[in-house]
Amino acid sequence: MRIDIVTIFPEYFGPLGVSLIGKAAERGEITFAVHDLRHWTHDVHHTVDDAPFGGGPGMVMKPEPWGEALDAVVEQGVRRAAGQGQSPAAGQVQAEAVGRGQPPLLVIPTPSGVPFTQRRAVAYAAEPWLIFACGRYEGIDARVADDARSRLRVDEVSIGDYVLAGGEPAVLVMTEAVCRLLPGVLGNVASVADDSFGAGGGPMAGLVEGPSFTRPRLWRNLEVPPVLLSGDHGAIARWRRDEALKRTARNRPDLIRKLAPAQPDVAGVSRDTPRSPLNDHDRSVLSEAGFPVTGEDVAH
Repeated sequence: MRIDIVTIFPEYFGPLGVSLIGKAAERGEITFAVHDLRHWTHDVHHTVDDAPFGGGPGMVMKPEPWGEALDAVVEQGVRRAAGQGQSPAAGQVQAEAVGRGQPPLLVIPTPSGVPFTQRRAVAYAAEPWLIFACGRYEGIDARVADDARSRLRVDEVSIGDYVLAGGEPAVLVMTEAVCRLLPGVLGNVASVADDSFGAGGGPMAGLVEGPSFTRPRLWRNLEVPPVLLSGDHGAIARWRRDEALKRTARNRPDLIRKLAPAQPDVAGVSRDTPRSPLNDHDRSVLSEAGFPVTGEDVAH
């Protein structure tokens, strides 16, 4: 995978060189390129922002440097894909994508974007080439995204219902979430199947993970749950799902409601409604946790 990042703060992305993702980059499994947007300005002050049309507080990032920057990054990538100085592993995948006429995916972090979820991270991990555009101030002139759509695929994405000073932290978050899913990045590939939200269809699909424990068995008079010491893999799997259900109901009840469409024979619910992935035991656990799952819950 290749990841290009355009920003006015290139130094922000030092963390990409550490931990498992940094090691994957050293092995050539991920190629990062961080570009300073001010390189594409043409005035003595390297200006990247201006006052918004229509008035209002704050400043808006100008379209000219962004248009030139994205043009240059894409052109460089296409040249690499054509065999001019690209690295073998990531370059081959990128070349094949460009050869099929698949343009890179431009991701623009913005509070007004669609939510970034584990499912979206899985989709991005299948991309050979991502470009991230880090906005600042009141954001990037909207014409930049409109213009980019004429030649690129464009996603405007939010990592949460809050506002940051710029897109750089959001890009680091998304990069971490995406790159850890790439083959060879995690030491134990089975870890992905047990991730919270389980977008890959694992046992935690739609849930957040329950608690985890390690040695010692007794710490400050707190014991590890006995079932985890039993060696009964079926019982352990059931306990982990039960704990995930309880924690999800407590912290993310919205996720439980998404998992609990009513059964087709519930009055007032269309027979086209998909069956719930929750079984009777799951529903019993949720009921004991104070979160009964009923047709009324679903209808609302």
